[in-house]
Amino acid sequence: MDSLFFVAMTPILWLIVALIVLKLPAWQACAVALIVSVIMSMQFFGMPLIDTATAALEGGTMAVWPIIWVIISAIFTYNLSVFTKGIETIKEMLNSVSTDQRVIILLIAWGFGGFLECMSGFGTAVAIGASMLVSIGINPISAIIVCLLANAVQSSYGSIGLPLTTLAQLTNFDGSQIATFTTIQLGFMMIVMPFLMLVTFGGSLKALRGMIPVCLVAGLGFFLPAVFAGYFMGAGLAGVAGAILSMGLIVAYAKTFPVKDDEYEIPAVDATAEITFDKGIKAWLPFILIFVFLIVTSKLVPPVNEFLTQFKTSIPIYTGEGAGLYTFTWIVTPGTLIMTSAIISGFVQGASVSDMLSVLNRTVKTLIPTFITMITIIATARVMGYSGMITTMATTTVDATGTLYPAISPLIGAAGSFITGSATTSGVLFGKLQADSAMAIGANEVGQAWMAAANAAGACVGKIISPQSIAIGVAAVGIRGVESQIMSFAIKVFIPFVVLMGAIVYFGQSFVETIVG
Repeated sequence: MDSLFFVAMTPILWLIVALIVLKLPAWQACAVALIVSVIMSMQFFGMPLIDTATAALEGGTMAVWPIIWVIISAIFTYNLSVFTKGIETIKEMLNSVSTDQRVIILLIAWGFGGFLECMSGFGTAVAIGASMLVSIGINPISAIIVCLLANAVQSSYGSIGLPLTTLAQLTNFDGSQIATFTTIQLGFMMIVMPFLMLVTFGGSLKALRGMIPVCLVAGLGFFLPAVFAGYFMGAGLAGVAGAILSMGLIVAYAKTFPVKDDEYEIPAVDATAEITFDKGIKAWLPFILIFVFLIVTSKLVPPVNEFLTQFKTSIPIYTGEGAGLYTFTWIVTPGTLIMTSAIISGFVQGASVSDMLSVLNRTVKTLIPTFITMITIIATARVMGYSGMITTMATTTVDATGTLYPAISPLIGAAGSFITGSATTSGVLFGKLQADSAMAIGANEVGQAWMAAANAAGACVGKIISPQSIAIGVAAVGIRGVESQIMSFAIKVFIPFVVLMGAIVYFGQSFVETIVG
């Protein structure tokens, strides 16, 4: 095996040791990884200092705009909803749909959790979903596990499709294509996951009694809209559309065909009498506006999209071979649209300018470690990509696995999210590696995009065993010492699913190359 392979792997190996063995905070581990990648790129790959510095600068710039801007806007929107009590109204509305625990689990952990994940990401769905389920009497460990299961097929759509749009940027593929391929690869899991969630909650297949139609509605209700929205509207709306339609269908089914089972009955929540239509609309307004703005400014409305897309600035940053212009899109970017929605909604919900500035200040302060993590890890990925380190890893991996490489590509994506706790970061670390590996085994451009998407799909699966995800859930419900118990169960789910994903990617590659290519 090429000795340069191990040199190229050094930043990745450091992250594994730092995060899993040394248990360093991600921002510290990623900062050191950047230093290591800079040293290796210059010492062993002959990259000039100026090129190395500008590669890192380009990565840092990409992290700030649009990624960090999306993170700030999404988390600010959620925090402002907490401040205005809008999230409490939403919680009451959801809990009033059914008196069956299983329906509420699907509605909160799958539907609303998916919506939270697609809007904000970064553990919000697990934290809020688990705490809401515990509040209606669900066992804390069960609450965490069902939320982790739901998140295992939804996390690539987090923060308005941030993992997918970032992956598309880094690999130079169309965001809609990446979103569509990722959703297709996750399709089977999306359909069966509601069933698995209830079986896990109930401890046996008995928990599906009377619930099979609801589970089908939930799974297909997410998958089909996600495919459609991803293809026609882009990565930003794929998961959002799936979550909204799935949530709406669960509510409609539960109201039309009420599920009654004494074993899973909970006291009815009579909250609807207090929640007027006006109050409900105000509570949901931030998320309604985000959805509307994303659609209106998308390619579905060409005049608006073409006009607003003009507001952009392109500048040169990287100085080495293959350099191009880096473009700042100022208006038609999810962060700007989310922030605009949050501010408008904040005024409607009665928040003052000082209130919103206070919430924004608290949001930014709590996210500083995340900012450092994103800037340093994307800078690391850019240095590794431009220096040839990722190409070296791809070539060596393909030499070792040959045409079987597609079968392990989801595992690589899963390793990224397991290590870093982020589907976005997994794509940053390994997205280019996947595309380069696909090229090395002779895949055409469609096959390369399919393989890049496999990283996002695999990253979803890896989130279920991510220590960070588990820690967020445990902290949210206020219990301690159960991490190993949850991890033991999560691994039993992870192994068959990542093997299944490998088979889907392997056999699906030639199919999409033939049909689409």
